[in-house]
Amino acid sequence: MKVITIGNEKGGVGKTTTATTIAAGLAHKGHRVLMIDADAQGHATRALGLNKQPALYNWLVRSANYQEVLQAVPVERYGGPEGATNFYLVASNVETRNIANSISDAYAVADVLTPLESLFDYVVIDTSPTPSLLHGAIYLATDYMIYPTLCEYWSFDGLAESLSRRQQVQHMHKVVTAGIIPYRVRLQTLEHSENLARLREQFQELVWEPIPESIVWAEATAYHVPVFVYAPDHAAVDSVWSMVARVEALPEVARES
Repeated sequence: MKVITIGNEKGGVGKTTTATTIAAGLAHKGHRVLMIDADAQGHATRALGLNKQPALYNWLVRSANYQEVLQAVPVERYGGPEGATNFYLVASNVETRNIANSISDAYAVADVLTPLESLFDYVVIDTSPTPSLLHGAIYLATDYMIYPTLCEYWSFDGLAESLSRRQQVQHMHKVVTAGIIPYRVRLQTLEHSENLARLREQFQELVWEPIPESIVWAEATAYHVPVFVYAPDHAAVDSVWSMVARVEALPEVARES
């Protein structure tokens, strides 16, 4: 089981779209996937067409059993085979913001995921832009980080803060940066083309293929489905399968017993 967290300490950079698209894409291809919505806004929950609820809070704070908090994502939301039950969500709502003040165990997230190692191939975690103790617990359960970013100054600042924050837990648990995804890129503008070049110069092969700006991402979100379900023939779908393939290629991580 690979645990992949999507993060950037700047809002509006495509974290939720990246998280839900990768999770749905992996499930579409037949992998067993658990999506965890760790943002109090609950946007990943709504993006999959489900209702906000305190499932993550109940799991981490009220010690609910995982069978009580996992919710199957309807197959029509990700275009999987008929009758499939390989995509599950741990939903979020406003109570998620209280988790950081209600848990004392830094390994709380790792502890609840351990019993699921034989049940899922991937866990994909969407995070809020505001750092908290919950972020720390998520990092200690994470194998790989993926950082969406706009090719703009404030997004780069959030990226730098996120990378620094991840580094703070490296002595307790190794977290690998899987990739940085330039999002909503407008290569015809000087700012975006120069910033993309700067990003590639600094991070080299960690920078994945940029995702061009397109209204189709927002349209798909409005219909609560990933873009490959909403517009399967759109050029943006190539970006989806490129991201999914990069995730599938990540090696398994040996876990300490």
